[in-house]
Amino acid sequence: MTKIASFKAYDIRGKVPSELNAELAYKVGRAFSKYLNCKSVVIGRDVRKSSIEISEALAKGLTDAGTDVIDLGLCGTEMIYFTTPFVDADGGVMITASHNPPEYNGLKFVKKGSVPMGYESGLNVIESMILEDDLGEISDTKGTVKSLEVMKEFIDKVRTFYDKDKIKPFKVVVNAGNGCVGPTLDALEKYLPIEMIKLFHEPDSNFPNGVPNPLLPENRKPSIDAILKNKADLGVAWDGDYDRCFFFDENGEFIEGYYIVGLLAKSILKNEPGGRVVHDPRLVWNTLKVVKEAGGEAIQSKSGHAYIKQKMREVNSVYGGEMSAHHYFRDNYYSDSGLIPFVLILQLMSDENKTLSVLVKEMVKEFPCSGEINTTLENPAAKLEEIKKKYSDGKIDYEDGVSVEYDHWRFNVRMSNTEPLIRLNVEAKGDQALMNEKTEELLNLIRS
Repeated sequence: MTKIASFKAYDIRGKVPSELNAELAYKVGRAFSKYLNCKSVVIGRDVRKSSIEISEALAKGLTDAGTDVIDLGLCGTEMIYFTTPFVDADGGVMITASHNPPEYNGLKFVKKGSVPMGYESGLNVIESMILEDDLGEISDTKGTVKSLEVMKEFIDKVRTFYDKDKIKPFKVVVNAGNGCVGPTLDALEKYLPIEMIKLFHEPDSNFPNGVPNPLLPENRKPSIDAILKNKADLGVAWDGDYDRCFFFDENGEFIEGYYIVGLLAKSILKNEPGGRVVHDPRLVWNTLKVVKEAGGEAIQSKSGHAYIKQKMREVNSVYGGEMSAHHYFRDNYYSDSGLIPFVLILQLMSDENKTLSVLVKEMVKEFPCSGEINTTLENPAAKLEEIKKKYSDGKIDYEDGVSVEYDHWRFNVRMSNTEPLIRLNVEAKGDQALMNEKTEELLNLIRS
């Protein structure tokens, strides 16, 4: 079957203009409108050079199909997630390539109520409609394009997740990475009693300080240096469309997303005793322990936002967390946010009167982990089979790739949905040396 290269598991993403361009964006607009029978659609864009052209083409496709466009302009992905239900639109589209290099761009979609739309839940239909030139008639009554400013309402929503009067006057390094989050932090600042030390704050499509991807170790140094220089209490860095945030403690140590899931579960369950927490299968032991101790119920889901959000809706989960720094909240339309985790961590540090390093220290000691290690392979599927055979004496779970559990250590290996990669995560019970040894053993097998 013919495929369009930029159509991925969760979104459309590709190099501009070879894989994604104005012509494709226009067709996507018409197909999206026809597929969901849209009367109105919210759109927004990140800071990339190609975003304006793609945004205009998408809007033209939607309006040619008779759909009204509500344009947020420069914004974060979570503002699309917020505004789509807020104005009761039939769908939302964010133009972003998140943390990818500058020559990339993409489109992320939601249906009415901010229900996610990935390849298995509608993008495949859009692709077929484009390939078959089945875009519907151009409407006699064109749709309208209206700009909408929702920053105040969006910030009001974020404010419902914390109590300003209980947050201490922390000094916090905030690294926007020249992505979209700067203006939003400025709007939030007056509602937080903290001092923000702002790095790479202005949105800049040239990304003069590197692509906003805090998962790359080389991108962390400016945040670490600023924390140490200013004796800050905390450091936070965002990706380009700020649906993910990453934390550094007061010593400049980068905190693995796995432990942040535990902290956020703890924070949310304080106000929601007995609540359900959805988590991914890559690293689990710390989350299971924290949720149980907080009186909640942990429920596992396949990794990926479409799966987590669906599972959360099914079980009415109050919070969902992935170690990849995607955090989802029932009271935020089951959507992920890069700002709510920020205010919840501030609240938790204040409530418990502990530094971030102290909050995570016991977790790291009790459940040391490798963090996610990616290896590019020609045939990842064959390698997964080899791993399954070698570790067939463990307790095996196939929910997402292969998870194998022993008494004192466990691991998960899975293929990337978008690249020829194997992703490895290893954790142990209170034994750093065992975790290191097993990580090395698995990497030798994967790379042999």
